[in-house]
Amino acid sequence: MIKILAACGAGVNSSHQIKSALENELANRGYQVTCDAVMIKDINEEMLSHYDIFAQIANTDLGFDINIPVVDAGAILYRIPAMAEPVYQNMEAAIQSIK
Repeated sequence: MIKILAACGAGVNSSHQIKSALENELANRGYQVTCDAVMIKDINEEMLSHYDIFAQIANTDLGFDINIPVVDAGAILYRIPAMAEPVYQNMEAAIQSIK
């Protein structure tokens, strides 16, 4: 099971949309993933150490080095398949890089 962390400003809307989209699309592609959605301000090194991939909505300086693959997932929010497809491809590449 691949664990993904998505985060947005409030941890309520955008990150949950990305969570749902990633879980659904990656399951359709044959991957076993789970995704959690949190507030960006709550992320720390300890929290991130429990995940395999970080799906960020915007490039944010968390104040520490991120030692797992980072995928820019904000384009999913536009709900335009042509814009979301590169995100899914990047996520698949990240999954392959950790297997």
